[in-house]
Formats: sequence, structure tokens, C-alpha cells
Amino acid sequence: MSLEHLTVDTFKEKVFNYEASKDWKFEGDKPVIIDFYADWCGPCKMVAPILEELQEEYGDKLNIYKVDTEDQKELSAIFGIQSIPSLLFIPTDGQPQMAMGALPKETFKQAISEVLSVN
Repeated sequence: MSLEHLTVDTFKEKVFNYEASKDWKFEGDKPVIIDFYADWCGPCKMVAPILEELQEEYGDKLNIYKVDTEDQKELSAIFGIQSIPSLLFIPTDGQPQMAMGALPKETFKQAISEVLSVN
């Protein structure tokens, strides 16, 4: 199962239209995790299969997207991505939270429960 890669256009449609609004306004209808990664990044390669497993396990309770920081420099700049992988956890209500580094699966599950309120 491959995760959807976001571009500027699909990001604005599914996550946040930063051209229309300065304040955070989530466009989606279920919680989201966005994986900011690059193909050359070793730790990113460790996270990728975990995210695919999580998407299968949680099914339609949440969406997991990927953003290629080499390809989508504008999206990386908006969030000030300095190190990768960076993972953005977006609840349906409330502010998004960023986590850095290759997290183990249990940490993802904890964040999905605590930040995204998905069990």
C-alpha cells in the first residue's frame, strides 16, 4: 500500500490553504500525519514501512501523507523543515504538532492516540 504524496495543490485542498488563510484552518475531515522526507535520508527509509503499516491498521480513521522535501520545497519552507524525517500530526480540531526523527511504531501509536484522539 503506497501513501499519497502531496503537492502544493493537493496540500492546499486536503490540509491547509495557506494562501487563503494566515491562521491555521484544517481542510480535512479526519486526522492526518504528514511525513516530510527525502529519498537520500536513511532514517526516512526506516519510518516509511511503519507509516504504511499504520495506515493499514487504522484504515479510514486517519490519513497519512508524504511530502518529498526535495521536490516540494515550498511546503518544506512553510513549516520550516530543517531536519528529516519530520512528522506533522494534525488533529481535526486544534493545532498541529511536529515531531522530529525516526520514531518507533509505539511512539507513533501513542501520538495517534494522544494528539489525534484516534484509537
